[in-house]
Amino acid sequence: MIDPDEYGFSTRAIRAGHQRTNEGEHGEPIFPTSSFVFDSAEQAAARFSGDEPGNIYARFTNPTVRIFEQRLAALEGGERCVAFASGMAAILAVCMGVLKAGDHVVVSRSVFGTTVVLFNQFMGKFGVEVSFVSLTDLAEWEQAIRPNTRLLFLETPANPLTQLGDISALADLAHQHGALLAVDNVFCTPALQQPLALGADLVTHSATKYLDGQGRAVGGAVVGSEEAIGGEIYGFLRTAGPTMSPFNGWIFLKGLETLKLRMEAHTRSATELAQWLSKQSGVERVHYPGLESHPQYELAASQQQGAGGILSFELEGGKEAAWRLINATQMISITANLGDTKSTITHPATTTHGRLTAEDKEQAGIRDGLIRIAVGLEDMVDLKRDLLRGL
Repeated sequence: MIDPDEYGFSTRAIRAGHQRTNEGEHGEPIFPTSSFVFDSAEQAAARFSGDEPGNIYARFTNPTVRIFEQRLAALEGGERCVAFASGMAAILAVCMGVLKAGDHVVVSRSVFGTTVVLFNQFMGKFGVEVSFVSLTDLAEWEQAIRPNTRLLFLETPANPLTQLGDISALADLAHQHGALLAVDNVFCTPALQQPLALGADLVTHSATKYLDGQGRAVGGAVVGSEEAIGGEIYGFLRTAGPTMSPFNGWIFLKGLETLKLRMEAHTRSATELAQWLSKQSGVERVHYPGLESHPQYELAASQQQGAGGILSFELEGGKEAAWRLINATQMISITANLGDTKSTITHPATTTHGRLTAEDKEQAGIRDGLIRIAVGLEDMVDLKRDLLRGL
């Protein structure tokens, strides 16, 4: 097994975490087993007590999943990673591991709609107080912090308007008040952005998206220091069991091998498409951090190594115009998922953010004419032609 500190990103993405078994396999093996056999009663006791490392039960120890965890940790620059059954399970694990009744969390108003529901509807049941603030207004974050604030949580870039949070500034703010900063890195992945290096304490992922890259499996992960991850967050997995399957872990390993190449290609295509859309009649505004017109273009250039593959744009004519364009496409997939080699298109106001109240949508900037595209790897001429059918 290679030492991640000695190798570059692409090498780590291909080789980190894999320690060959006695079979001498070249590819990473899948271990589809629910339990593991011990050499003796003494070894079983040592494993269960934590005195000896090793496999115990596949709910929280599996060799295939462990390779994925070690590889993603190496790519994010973290000491420890814990994998979960989904991205939302990973965010829930952060909440359950970090927060308790009476604590307060400050959350970006621009997070994924289901994340809003998690904090509002479910964490509130357990006595956790939540304040939602503008992702881009540092003063609003600072004003929202209370003596019992334990966590600041954000996505950057945010879904679907690609707004950015200043990770370094928010990390400093969190640490000044004894809180942790958690960053959802699903849009950029460690190929384009590494929040831990900018001061964040925790990084969450929906591995379902770009880490897989081909829309094959659902999974999630949390990355951070051994201290931040190895206690209550791992303990939540061990006890509650939102477990990543070995087969899905193996799929994500295969996705990581091409992550850097794919993210660079997604960025090139999204940049070209964003520039093209900004010139089309009927398009009021294009949201993409790779455009100089983006209000945080300079921040994107400083904390990201690329603008990513997600863009959104607003049409004149509201929902009717947006639905007409979406329904006119023949190649682009109409689905709310993202991160595939296949381009996808969706209407956020009625899909990903459909459960939000009208007031919450307005505050988040989710307007009826907004369309989000996750730009895939098809030929650009075909993507433009498909969109022209509805423009």
